[in-house]
Amino acid sequence: MKIRRTKIAVIAAAAALTLAGCGDAGNDDGDNGDGGSDGFSPEVVEDASFDDGTRMAEIAKDGKVKIGVKFDQPGIGFKSATSDTPTGFDPNMGKILAAKLGIPADKIEWVETISDNREPFLQNNTVDFVIASYSITDERRQVVGQAGPYYVTGQQLLVAADDDSINGPDDLKGKKVCSVTGSTSIKTVEEQYGATPAGFDTYSECVEQLKTGSVDAVTTDGAILAGYAAEDPDALKVVGEPFSEERYGIGYNKDAAGMCEFINTTLEGAFEDGEWEAAFDDSLGKGGIDLPETPTLDPCP
Repeated sequence: MKIRRTKIAVIAAAAALTLAGCGDAGNDDGDNGDGGSDGFSPEVVEDASFDDGTRMAEIAKDGKVKIGVKFDQPGIGFKSATSDTPTGFDPNMGKILAAKLGIPADKIEWVETISDNREPFLQNNTVDFVIASYSITDERRQVVGQAGPYYVTGQQLLVAADDDSINGPDDLKGKKVCSVTGSTSIKTVEEQYGATPAGFDTYSECVEQLKTGSVDAVTTDGAILAGYAAEDPDALKVVGEPFSEERYGIGYNKDAAGMCEFINTTLEGAFEDGEWEAAFDDSLGKGGIDLPETPTLDPCP
């Protein structure tokens, strides 16, 4: 799936997110200045009904759901110090799933999830879903369920604003490159481009390492990096074109019968009725990222 993304779009994202970050963190309109807002509210299904014995039926009966998202990725999944709830494209997708289960947004328990604990959180039923820039891989599907994709993006590089030595992945040989432990990004730059990997728990830690000069670059998906560049454009910049394809999926416990079909049906409906586009426009779209083509969903196992 090809993304309609250009260097101009990334620059626009940085500019728009920078302007958003200058807003009042305590305003009343729900805009929290991180490329998303608290205002996205999909229609909640009344009296949602599912087959007895399914996890969907249990969640609907409980009237609450636990969803793991990132808290440190502007535009994707971000929770500011002044907000009670995370915002971004991933939380918006979580709201869509919850609504189909008959659960309003205020009954969602948001659980901060880092890359390295996504599988354990699902295996141990710490959360019902993981929607945390969670790239679909065959390796992950051996231990957890991943439905989707609901978004396709690509890996890029974040470097110091005054660094002209790195302009793309071919410049990474021997360079110290930071990404989160357990991510596909750190594996790609090490195995394919000869970078020296530096793994941390969160991307925000990687960005701090970059600012102090402890690493030469940070790598993950371009939409995420644009958010960090927007927060400090005098110090940071995104370079190069996307050099991988990352297919974001929704994680669930592999033993949850019928869950994949439920998620895919929900995503198909959101693609068709405009909720997916609205979720994107309310988050990454506010940062200037172009609306991508609707992804083609993988069949359920």
